[in-house]
Amino acid sequence: MDFFAVMTANFRILYCLFLIHHDRREIIHFNSTQHPTSEWVVQQLREAFPESTEGQYLIFDRDAKCGVEVLDFLNSCGISPARTCYRSPCQNGVAERLV
Repeated sequence: MDFFAVMTANFRILYCLFLIHHDRREIIHFNSTQHPTSEWVVQQLREAFPESTEGQYLIFDRDAKCGVEVLDFLNSCGISPARTCYRSPCQNGVAERLV
């Protein structure tokens, strides 16, 4: 999971969230917003993982948008959170190459 920013024609910034499956290198969920929050990220994760997720893991960085609410949701769904180290984009290279 990662974010990237896009400048619109009206000079507004959209923050785009995407989730990519590492094995197949395919995007499984994508959405954008002007004001990303932890609650918004949790809702996107609910939409991306509507079924059982036991034994899966999610790699994401230490962004403030991925706060306590996101960690609580992942733990309640059985998804193991794997945070990358500070300023280490190489630890999530699949997502970083897509950006």
